[in-house]
Amino acid sequence: MCLSIPSKVLEVDENNVALVETLGVQRRVSLDLIGEPVEIGEYVLIHVGYAMEKIDTKYALESLEIYRQIAADMASGEIDEEEGDMGLSDMRDKI
Repeated sequence: MCLSIPSKVLEVDENNVALVETLGVQRRVSLDLIGEPVEIGEYVLIHVGYAMEKIDTKYALESLEIYRQIAADMASGEIDEEEGDMGLSDMRDKI
């Protein structure tokens, strides 16, 4: 199963590659699989270096808040890491 965290588009270059930010981490991803234009400030879901789809900003922000809360609950011990950290343990210091 793949868990995709909404990523905000910061810039798009002439090769259809976007610089995106995901919970404080920036990376470059291809936009070639999205069949519509992607604008700076929009949110996308990415998988192995490719943006797979655009998502609504409201939904993206709500999702990001849930991920932040999960990471905070894990950091405080409210959620035990043995229950599965969904890849968020590496992001605790960025939240």
